Amino acid sequence: MLRMLASAAALSAVSAVALVSCTTPATAPAQQVAAVVQPSKPAGPHPGEAVYKQHCAACHDNPEATKAPSRETLARMASGNITNALMTGKMIAQATGLSSADVSFVSDYLSEAAAVSDDWITAMRCPANRATPKLTATPTVATFGFDQKNRRNLTYAQAGLNAADLTNLEVAWVVAFPDAVSMRSQAAVVGNTLFLPVGESKNRVFAFDISDKAKPCIQWVYDGERTFRTSAGYGVRGDGVPMVLVGDMGGFTNAIDARNGHKLWVTKTGLFDASISTATPVLVGDHVIAPSSQYEIMMAAQDQHVCCKLHGGVSAVDAKTGKIVWQTGTMEDAKPIRDRGDGQMLWGPAGAPIWNSPSIDVKRNRLYVGTGEANSENAHKNTDALLAFDLTSGKILWSHQATADDVYNVFCGPTGGPKNCTAKTVYRDVDFGASTILATKPDGNDIVVAGQKSGTVWAMNPDTGDVVWRTHIGTGGPNGGVHWGIAVDDTHVYAPISYPGRSIPDQVVPADLKPGLYAVNLADGTIDWKMEVKPDCTDARKKFVPRCNALFGLSGAPTVIGDYIVTGGLDGRVYVVERKTGKLAAQWDTARSFETINGIEGNGASVDNASIIAANGLLIMNSGYGLFGQGAGNVMIAYKPKS
Repeated sequence: MLRMLASAAALSAVSAVALVSCTTPATAPAQQVAAVVQPSKPAGPHPGEAVYKQHCAACHDNPEATKAPSRETLARMASGNITNALMTGKMIAQATGLSSADVSFVSDYLSEAAAVSDDWITAMRCPANRATPKLTATPTVATFGFDQKNRRNLTYAQAGLNAADLTNLEVAWVVAFPDAVSMRSQAAVVGNTLFLPVGESKNRVFAFDISDKAKPCIQWVYDGERTFRTSAGYGVRGDGVPMVLVGDMGGFTNAIDARNGHKLWVTKTGLFDASISTATPVLVGDHVIAPSSQYEIMMAAQDQHVCCKLHGGVSAVDAKTGKIVWQTGTMEDAKPIRDRGDGQMLWGPAGAPIWNSPSIDVKRNRLYVGTGEANSENAHKNTDALLAFDLTSGKILWSHQATADDVYNVFCGPTGGPKNCTAKTVYRDVDFGASTILATKPDGNDIVVAGQKSGTVWAMNPDTGDVVWRTHIGTGGPNGGVHWGIAVDDTHVYAPISYPGRSIPDQVVPADLKPGLYAVNLADGTIDWKMEVKPDCTDARKKFVPRCNALFGLSGAPTVIGDYIVTGGLDGRVYVVERKTGKLAAQWDTARSFETINGIEGNGASVDNASIIAANGLLIMNSGYGLFGQGAGNVMIAYKPKS
């Protein structure tokens, strides 16, 4: 798998719900595609097969290189999901040139999923005494990093578990979601209510009551207009209204009344039509803070797309009205740079998407985020950078660029490629994927900690943006180095590494750096211990994680619970690690089929992004991430202490 070929934020946005065509133009407006009808199939070979081979196979038969869903993953999607992606979703441009019959045929050809009714939701509805969320408790999980500092740290009391419980767990229940192949969104938890977005399952957010450890039930369901992409955020407005906040594929932030699932407002917080939401929105006072990313990195692979004009940014939204208060881009708007050689202009600067969730510094009235690479030459100083924004005005207060001249688009090579590529690049694709954390060193001084896909952990002075220390855990690479997240306690930052990388001219990767979990001392950046992981690829496991020999490192964000760290692997295994010593205390496997309480066929597979939380005496996690050649799955699993 060559994850460095593209920003995971951009590609997963395209791939999560979409059929990708590598050979059709990416510039035509939606109205050029006719409405889909259901044509009769001619006799002989399925007519969708020829459409697939001509327009789609180049990407989907090579998922490791292109980041598109594999042919096997597409088979799990409902045909309607594929059709919607082509006709009204992010693949409109790729559907240009296909007739309505072609779209219908290829969707039917690819999908092997049986239609599933919503009867399971009706059957799981809560009885009257559990139907209304009780939201008086302090949230256990309110954002990607659980609290506004993004520490990803829970006490035993918050989890409802003790030390002995975490090393002695068994499955309590499993819920499977039809049509889902990637369980990318982390739930928010308040009291006994869990709010979970499952974008691929009909664009829904579910409110589950988990007060009964053996039998969760559904309190409400919110139906969105677009596929949800972010984890769930939670907060209470100044007027007392509790809100669930979720971003979607169109770059919209959805505010939902947590009491009943009713829509409060939906606001476009992305800066461009092709913006997407990846970072979890967070409520700060009466403003909702919503960063945005973009997927031009994928569109630029086609010469027909005149590139590159998009960039990331942050929006502040009035929590009561849904109106934009301020909106700041990560750079100025693009301008023409030079002729590409075909009479069309290459534009720039572009890039610096924000696909990590912000940490909030109430004392200094600022927020911290990291950015992604540049998409066109003359890379802006805010690409691959850490930024501080003023919470009141949106002004960028400081910026520190970690990697300069990192210009990348899909299918580019170190010496160029398609017309939208450039040879003026270090060719590394080392975004800041892990969300920033506002931490405190043992000496009492605050630092901003961040993890980069280069495999580097950074500690920054929150006042000035100066580097306090940095620690290289390899050079990163295809699996992203430090990818989706890190966690902290009072003494260490815990960095999962999916791929240490290979030696580059200015940095040699020590032989003892392996995929695993690393404890980096908050005081000075010293690596105090590591927990190495190795492949386990039996035939039984290959059924669920086909590339388990290569994809077995730790990419998802870890979770600290009391004296332990819980983290998941790209091959579906889960590890419980003693945080003081790095000793492995427990391990289990989610890459398997599960009997589900809602009667939907379900399996776990790759564990990635944000997944593992705990509340009410349960460890709850998602399993399945059908992107980048990883294993597709569709389950939320709850574990309880063994009796």
